[in-house]
Amino acid sequence: MIDDILLEAEEKMTKAVEVAREDLGGIRTGRANVGMFNKLEVDYYGAPTPLQQLASMTIPEARTVLISPYDKSSMQAIEKTLRESDLGVNPSNDGVVIRVVLPTLTEERRRDYVKLAKSKGEDARVSVRSIRRRAREDLEKLSKDGDVGEDEVNRAQTELESLTRRHTDEVDALLAGKEKELLEV
Repeated sequence: MIDDILLEAEEKMTKAVEVAREDLGGIRTGRANVGMFNKLEVDYYGAPTPLQQLASMTIPEARTVLISPYDKSSMQAIEKTLRESDLGVNPSNDGVVIRVVLPTLTEERRRDYVKLAKSKGEDARVSVRSIRRRAREDLEKLSKDGDVGEDEVNRAQTELESLTRRHTDEVDALLAGKEKELLEV
């Protein structure tokens, strides 16, 4: 029972770190990155469809992304989605591909992105800590019900703390990497 609680907590914490990795990957830096487009959904024949399912993306230069739609009739919808997104880009369409040239980030914009990254990192840490809290409550309930001994619960809580520390450190490392990437000119 204790092992099940710890395993479930570890799985949820790992998932929280993955969500943080995706969120941080979606924050724009000075360089082109296909991860920036992961959360974009295009209105394709009335259904919201992820951009990756509608087009292939290549990065020929450091600040340029070429988007090649599989269906040329979806170009206008893709272009509209890119323009309305919070990425701050102005796509150009030559009839075959959509070219997205990323403007250089101003110092102020970089600081805003760093704040956004820190906010997403804190959200991930809070999520990991709330998973720890729920697991701890489950362990204490087992102890109160008399299903397991107090020593086993203490050992499990120590292991839970170790899991929590490992996952929050991973989030901190992701955040530090993103911050460094955002602030390099």
